[in-house]
Amino acid sequence: MSDPAAEPLKLVALDADDLSVISAHLQDAVLKRGDIAYLPAEKRFALALRRFDWEGAAQGQKRRRLAALHFERVTAARSTKIAAGEAVLSLLAVTFTGSDDPAGQVTLHFSDGAAIRLDVECVEAQMKDLGPIWEAVATPAHPDAG
Repeated sequence: MSDPAAEPLKLVALDADDLSVISAHLQDAVLKRGDIAYLPAEKRFALALRRFDWEGAAQGQKRRRLAALHFERVTAARSTKIAAGEAVLSLLAVTFTGSDDPAGQVTLHFSDGAAIRLDVECVEAQMKDLGPIWEAVATPAHPDAG
């Protein structure tokens, strides 16, 4: 019998509610600055992540998967506290704040107060597992969470 949690995940977000589903699947994903690309001429922002497999965790497994996330219709990208070099970033959440419907800002919130804010014409994002799965060292924990 196949493991449904091992099936590659592919999600599309066209509004804030859809984006919250992607955010839940990417909580505690890790990446480095070199895994991030902004292509202003194409209005695209993309990143490669190593996401924690929360579906597998519900079955007692600890694993990570390589995944990609990209946003279309991006008109600007700004970052706060994203260090140069090989520092590991841990993604906590992806949110959308509307400004002039359907435009707004998508914010990628990382640990230690780091963030990337994207100005978007509208929410248009895709997340896709790229294949490799490996055993995780530990299950992410949030001791400050109530």
